[in-house]
Amino acid sequence: MNDRELLERYAAGEEDAFQQLVSQYKDSVYGFLRRFLSRSDLVEDVFQETFMQLYVSRDTFDQSRPLRPWLFTIAANKAKDALRRMQRNESAHLSNMFDSDEHSIDDVLNTLDCDTRMPYDDLIKDETADSVKKVISKMPTKLREIILLAYFHKFSYAEIAEMLRIPVGTVKSRLHTAVGRFAEDWQAALLCEARN
Repeated sequence: MNDRELLERYAAGEEDAFQQLVSQYKDSVYGFLRRFLSRSDLVEDVFQETFMQLYVSRDTFDQSRPLRPWLFTIAANKAKDALRRMQRNESAHLSNMFDSDEHSIDDVLNTLDCDTRMPYDDLIKDETADSVKKVISKMPTKLREIILLAYFHKFSYAEIAEMLRIPVGTVKSRLHTAVGRFAEDWQAALLCEARN
């Protein structure tokens, strides 16, 4: 069955139709979130929130529109919310560390220090995939979002524009910026790796 038929059945109260929709989209949504967030604890929560939103929106979803872009829009928005919450919590945690007599300045600096070494995998393909994920995970949210939607999930410019509620020209501009940023960050990561 196609999405529209499943949504109609779900709106009519058939829970099995919802399960089929989840089954159909779980891998692609999960993959998108894993790349977007790069933290498994956040991925699980946002994944659940995304499908919960689909579950509670059955009466309000416009069934004449395609489900896939709408579902990825929900996932992207929920992911951005999770990142904002995480950043607020980390900021609060760091400010508490500075106020504490239990932690030295070295403890704080060690907390902020990041490990730039890549894990060694058996296959070069895995190493490259991990490197790509790492570079993408460090990109600003707007650029990371656009590159994931365009390259990893193959949405068209028009679909991305609708999902993000921005003009197609802005999609193209952001994507161009994202690709340029990725290329710069990729080269920097390679240089860093070569030095280590």
